[in-house]
Amino acid sequence: MNVLVFDTYEELSAAAGQMYVRLLQQKPDCVLGFATGSTPLGLYRFLAEQNQKGVVDFSRVTTFNLDEYYPMDPAHDQSYRYFMNKNLFDNINIDKANTFVPDGTAKDCTKVGAAYDQAIEAHGGIDLQLLGVGRNGHIGFNEPDTALVAGTHVTDLTDDTIDANARFFEKKEDVPTKAITMGMGTIMKARQIVCIISGKNKHEVVKALQNDLVTTDCPATFLKMHPNVTILCDKEAYEG
Repeated sequence: MNVLVFDTYEELSAAAGQMYVRLLQQKPDCVLGFATGSTPLGLYRFLAEQNQKGVVDFSRVTTFNLDEYYPMDPAHDQSYRYFMNKNLFDNINIDKANTFVPDGTAKDCTKVGAAYDQAIEAHGGIDLQLLGVGRNGHIGFNEPDTALVAGTHVTDLTDDTIDANARFFEKKEDVPTKAITMGMGTIMKARQIVCIISGKNKHEVVKALQNDLVTTDCPATFLKMHPNVTILCDKEAYEG
């Protein structure tokens, strides 16, 4: 695991962006894994700027997102499909038919989860997966628990995650209590992972990533077992 520390969020975002730029230039038809939340916004702005400058081309790229609220209509302004369209896909030359987000309207989530994993495999697997971390160490919506699920699945959200996401909704009661998410096994199959961490409230997770312990109490610690992980964090997250 390679841990890089940056003075500012902007520098962190640009460094993550350069990892994507290098891959896009080396493999124009790559498969990218994306995440939502506030932390990737700087990265997405960087990628849109690089695309508009002609530095990178997304026309042959396929993407898979980590997760989606459940149930959630993709047209809802808090859906992760809406988020990705607004913050990245509408701003780059990507074919949206090649952008995949878990189906938050599915009736049979077991089938949808299996189909999502099969689609990733059918496209050759994810070349570079972006991750953020929750305050409690969740990645995707794999929450701390006594056991973690390997494949894409529906999961209950913890109170901590619901509280953290409440700022995006009019009131806490509007926050979905479930999500459909890539499982830990799906995430760990990515050939390369970049995890971006920003802010003092993530300091305990950064500390947990720097010891030898792997625990379901902090799902992010499973990244220690992946052969190609880069952790990018700002000084606030690293120093607390």
